[in-house]
Amino acid sequence: MSHSADRLPASTRFAVRLMPRAGADRVDGVSDDGVLQARVAAPAVGGAANAALVRLLADELGVSKSSVRLVAGASGRHKLIVVDGLAPDEVAARWPGLRV
Repeated sequence: MSHSADRLPASTRFAVRLMPRAGADRVDGVSDDGVLQARVAAPAVGGAANAALVRLLADELGVSKSSVRLVAGASGRHKLIVVDGLAPDEVAARWPGLRV
């Protein structure tokens, strides 16, 4: 039996509320309901805002863009993100109060 499962990188899922066309790319913190609040300058056209969100979260968490995946909510303000390579406690330490 292989022990490769012991080495699988962690992944963390969390919700993001995104505000496109906000003039700046930044994380505003965590809402009372545990959702990350983020804004990007890019418009919500042709996936530009989603791409900017992935870049922003990768930069904030110190991971590669390929580690950050948008898994639900591509066309709405409410997104579900998965970050590969970080455990939930590592992401929650970055944004206290985040529901992971």
